[in-house]
Amino acid sequence: MGRKIKLATGLVALAIIGGLAALPGIVEGQFNGLTGAPLPAVSAEAAALHKTLQIADMHADTLLWGRDILHRSGRGHVDLPRLEEGNVALQVFSSVTKSPKGLNYHANSDKTDSITLLTVAELQPPRTWSSLIERSLWHSERLRRAEQNSDGRLRIVRTGPDVARLLADRAAGKRVTGAMLSVEGMHDLEGNLANLQRLYDAGFRMAGIAHFFDNQLGGSKHGMKKGGLTPFGRQVVAEMERRRMIVDVAHSSDRTLDDVLAMATRPVVYSHGGVRATCPNDRTLSDDQLRRIAANGGLIGIGYWDAAVCTLTPDSIAAAIAHARDVAGIDHVALGSDFDGATITPFDASQLVQVTNALLKRGFTPEEVRKVMGGNTLAFLERQLPQR
Repeated sequence: MGRKIKLATGLVALAIIGGLAALPGIVEGQFNGLTGAPLPAVSAEAAALHKTLQIADMHADTLLWGRDILHRSGRGHVDLPRLEEGNVALQVFSSVTKSPKGLNYHANSDKTDSITLLTVAELQPPRTWSSLIERSLWHSERLRRAEQNSDGRLRIVRTGPDVARLLADRAAGKRVTGAMLSVEGMHDLEGNLANLQRLYDAGFRMAGIAHFFDNQLGGSKHGMKKGGLTPFGRQVVAEMERRRMIVDVAHSSDRTLDDVLAMATRPVVYSHGGVRATCPNDRTLSDDQLRRIAANGGLIGIGYWDAAVCTLTPDSIAAAIAHARDVAGIDHVALGSDFDGATITPFDASQLVQVTNALLKRGFTPEEVRKVMGGNTLAFLERQLPQR
């Protein structure tokens, strides 16, 4: 009887573990996907130009889902094979550590979290189950492991010279794709400034003030109070600048964005979003905000999902990029897909030629296309990241 009980207990445990292991895939299948609509034919001019580009994207949430990014997946939008097919030179991978239940773009509390169950289901180390900073450090560890196992095809960048070497190696014909770590909402600091150094040491070089709820640093566009920077937030921004970490104001409330721009001594980014002129909602920027980010020397990343561009087509993405160019200037516009961010998009990372094609159709010159598709972001990172 004892053996039977042990066997039954073991089978139940295996069933539970098996069920948990399947959960992340089930969840991601519900949230990340493609519209399935037919994509426009790509011109010969666009296909030829795309092969010569150095493409960079400022925001993907791929590390959240526990997939092996070295192998092609039937889920989501990003993995190394698809980045290579899309001719991506550098992908910024964000660490998402907390997301409120009942997520919406208008008002969210910080009292609930839907990520905790995912950390357990993915069989992450127990230290991540109750600690936001440990979740970010685990994302960093996962990316480092991928780099080590990639046979040189994936390379983490941490400095300006790292970016320069990446581009030189790609120009010399090496098969290598860059990766950089970012944070989506610095609630992962857990109110402790010393954790910023832990993130830096783990390779994080960009971080957003807030995500979908107000936190200890400041207000979110989607929070309850939507306030400005707190004293702790000002302290963190100053420390980030001292370390040459890039401040990301995507998701920040209008007051927080104003406060960051008022105190910033270095350029900031709006890593992923849209423009209010083509898609008016709580996730896009006004023309005044576009101008002020450009005046700061920063970058505006245009995304591919409904809250960024409203209509899920390559032409709508090109329309948002065109407006940002006309208002902020061509040197301040970039890509910020929000791939794998619980988003539905028209295409995945392997099909980025669709953006090149749509921009050419809209009258962008090849040099303008080159800047938007990655030239601006790569030059920005080479200048702004730590130089050693």
